[in-house]
Amino acid sequence: MRLVLLGDPVAHSFSPAIHNAALVACEIEGTYEARRVDESGLRVAIEEIRYGALDGANVTMPHKAAAFIECERLSPDALRAGAVNTLLADRGRVRGHNTDVAGVREVWRSAQLSSRAPILLLGAGGAAAAAAIASSGHHLHVATRRPEAGQALLDRVRIPGDVVPWGEPVPGAVVINGTPLGMHGEHLPEGLLDEAAGLFDMAYGASPTPAVRLARSSGLPVATGWDMLLAQAAVSFTLWTGREAPLDVMAAALQGAGNGPID
Repeated sequence: MRLVLLGDPVAHSFSPAIHNAALVACEIEGTYEARRVDESGLRVAIEEIRYGALDGANVTMPHKAAAFIECERLSPDALRAGAVNTLLADRGRVRGHNTDVAGVREVWRSAQLSSRAPILLLGAGGAAAAAAIASSGHHLHVATRRPEAGQALLDRVRIPGDVVPWGEPVPGAVVINGTPLGMHGEHLPEGLLDEAAGLFDMAYGASPTPAVRLARSSGLPVATGWDMLLAQAAVSFTLWTGREAPLDVMAAALQGAGNGPID
């Protein structure tokens, strides 16, 4: 089995460590490699899936929307999000899934984030769209640097909500960071977490992001990008292999790759 991660950048990703460990644990012969690609390279990889040179792929920034366009078949979550992060062959065609949606739901439950609090969602890309879909039932506030992008997200996922100014806190809301802010040590806007009910930071790096550190020091319930990476990876693995993902093995591989605890 030959699997790849497609994106730019990809050198920081822990996905190869997670999936290669899972393949070994399930005694499946194969490899999972990170491949840095532009949109042209993405299309080449999708052709490889279509004709059997690759068995599947994950897609990360900035290609989730482009991958959506290239797929002949789409899961309901991918269709609604307008973004794809998992690709596999389906009888000569390429099928796209969005495992981020299921990942958000699983992490939300495990982190015991509020089931009733409003949500302040930062961003309007593929990760933010998945978070919005998974958060259906909460009152949704979307903040983007360009307000029209936030409204376009709400229109795309067909969820009621409102657009609020970038950097403006929403008291009592769980903040979901669906942007890359924090991957390289960037801070979220000052004061955003002061009256928050929790944090779901989808960004991740080799160490906890500044937002995660701040939320933990304030005693807020926190879900991290590492939690999210593991949850969506488990869903992708099952789609490719038809096997239950060995979560303990994948979590240990993630911990080893990141040189630190997942939580």
